[in-house]
Amino acid sequence: MARRDPKLVSAVSVTRAVSDEVGSDFSVQDAIARDYVNLSALARMLVPRVARRTGQKAKDVSEQGVVTALKRLRSSYPGASPKVSEVLAQSTVNVRTRVSKVSVEKTRRTLQAVSGMLSMHQEDFIQVSESLSSITLIFDQKLHGKVKKALSGAEILEEGEECAAITVHSPREIISTPGCISSLYDHLARRHVNVEDTVSCYTDTILVVRMKDASWAFETLNELTREELEKTDGGQGQRPG
Repeated sequence: MARRDPKLVSAVSVTRAVSDEVGSDFSVQDAIARDYVNLSALARMLVPRVARRTGQKAKDVSEQGVVTALKRLRSSYPGASPKVSEVLAQSTVNVRTRVSKVSVEKTRRTLQAVSGMLSMHQEDFIQVSESLSSITLIFDQKLHGKVKKALSGAEILEEGEECAAITVHSPREIISTPGCISSLYDHLARRHVNVEDTVSCYTDTILVVRMKDASWAFETLNELTREELEKTDGGQGQRPG
């Protein structure tokens, strides 16, 4: 049986390891897609990780081989679709401060309690998200006592006050355009803003953050929509009123 060339095995392993590392790091994918990353610097950062994946010592992993693998990956991560820019350019951002959230175990009783609160407080800000085992309510902080009373006896899974709700209102195209929500998350993550909860309601995306991050999150998302507006029409267009 013919022997496989050790150099070929190593090269293939490095290529696969680089692909796996990039595939698990969204920020690196974004940097490659937008072509603002220094490939040599990125390769130096990846060498220890590639060495672990290939079972080699870092000194035995060729930095130039990693650079070559990164260059091949460029076509795998194209830049964001122009449609994403169009949707974000036509989006508006609003912030509601002094918001609370409560997550409870989902039971017939809690479902009835939540339904009753929604009917009684139709004019107030209350958002509900539901999973197989829990219900999360995001609401005006002034209602916190009433919500807790209505849910008395229910198992509280999570509770938080001093939050803010950032609402991104977008055109209808956001429903069928992949990549819009991830752009919002990515920009907030780059500014070290943690999103505690997300509720999607038709064309509105509501992101819950801590009050201390509210102004920074609001500014970050406003900056994103302004940048996308400038890219799509040179800043001359107008967002929907």
